[in-house]
Amino acid sequence: MYRIISGKWKAKKIAAPKHFDVRPTTDFAKEALFSIIENRYELEFASVLDLFAGIGSITLEFASRDCQDITSVEMNPKHCTFISSTAAELDMALQISVQRADVFDWLKKNRTKKQYDIIFADPPFEMDEKKYGELISLILNNNYLKENGILILEHQTKNIPQHPNVTATRKYGNVSFSLIKANEKEENEENEETV
Repeated sequence: MYRIISGKWKAKKIAAPKHFDVRPTTDFAKEALFSIIENRYELEFASVLDLFAGIGSITLEFASRDCQDITSVEMNPKHCTFISSTAAELDMALQISVQRADVFDWLKKNRTKKQYDIIFADPPFEMDEKKYGELISLILNNNYLKENGILILEHQTKNIPQHPNVTATRKYGNVSFSLIKANEKEENEENEETV
């Protein structure tokens, strides 16, 4: 069960089937996350990519706050169906494109197709440091972020990813968000083929 905390569906409770093995971002962390995001962007005009979307806690929060362009990537078919059906039920289906795929494969396949203002990634907490590095590189080196875009990575507080583009890490108990900026223009051109 999770709650949409703001926007047109404020306080709406979303109950996922009991057998779903998910870890939605807590209300406390989600509130902090969206206060960071809304200080920087007008969500109505932002394009968002939600990676490891789970059962859509972050996707639906963006949609509730009037974001019109959200792509959610999730590997579990049941979770994808749940996001799609919940979005339809809440009249958000036109705002959300649900893509069933392994995030790493999806990022390799969709290079240069689209850029985003905000990319949110909540990989499994047990993912190792090397995979975090690979994830960040795939996003930054393939121009997924617009020039003033931001990648927000949710991770365990004890595992802060090391990367030169990390501009800040905000801690909320055992959950942290690392804020990662896009590569500088020249770097982008040099690194286009990397990863």
